[in-house]
Amino acid sequence: MKEVAIYTDGACSGNPGEGGWCAILMYKQREKVVSGYNKYTTNNRMELFAVIQGLNQLKEPCIVNLYSDSAYVVNAITQGWLDAWQKKNVENRQRRSQKHRPLENSANQARTARREIYQSQGARRQRVQQPLR
Repeated sequence: MKEVAIYTDGACSGNPGEGGWCAILMYKQREKVVSGYNKYTTNNRMELFAVIQGLNQLKEPCIVNLYSDSAYVVNAITQGWLDAWQKKNVENRQRRSQKHRPLENSANQARTARREIYQSQGARRQRVQQPLR
């Protein structure tokens, strides 16, 4: 199975305000960069969207090493926040579902691959968890 590294980041000028995201996928000696922006968003949404878009670039099941400097992203994946958001979506389709729908729709796809999640801390990377369920 192929092993892909995905480096993600998102940012926002003002919160909410204009924001952007980027995901860099690396496989062997190849690199693919995807990025975008939103005129009115939040920092956390851009961080999440970077991960979603990075995962959406995968054309087949892979081992994914995901790198993020966002505690929000890491916690969403490793501490079961995704499950809580999906449960809340079932209970209340009007509130949280609108805010996190792209992440919830990608959650099952994200869980199909074995992943190692890293949280960047400056030049040093700290391993958070391996593998996810």
